[in-house]
Amino acid sequence: MKYPATFTPAEEGGFVITFRDIPEAITQGDDEAEAVFMARDVLREAMGVYFDEKRAVPAPSKPQKGERLIDLPLSVAAKVHLLNAMLAQDVAPSELARRLGTTRQEVNRLTDLEHATKIDRIAEAMSAMGRELDLVAH
Repeated sequence: MKYPATFTPAEEGGFVITFRDIPEAITQGDDEAEAVFMARDVLREAMGVYFDEKRAVPAPSKPQKGERLIDLPLSVAAKVHLLNAMLAQDVAPSELARRLGTTRQEVNRLTDLEHATKIDRIAEAMSAMGRELDLVAH
């Protein structure tokens, strides 16, 4: 998942970075390298807002002229797909746990951005909802 970002030169130097699809993600960097680093960091942190509020994460839109693509870590992108699938199907953690034959606590860890989760387990959870976790290389 790569989100388009706008890098606007700041009056005091550096760049202000915003994301049209994720308005909660706003940051700044003193130079281009720091701006890219900060953009990745704020994008990942903004995902936490959607998870905490149990809101679907908007899909990235096509970049417009002048925007740069900022990628989410693969583990976060997989969990975003899982959260969105659960919300779209109105599947509660307890129901997903039942489908997976596991505990609600394990499902809570699957949707916890701070918890390291094996990608195969996220794929199993997606499969339990009739979906496929598809990782496409470009």
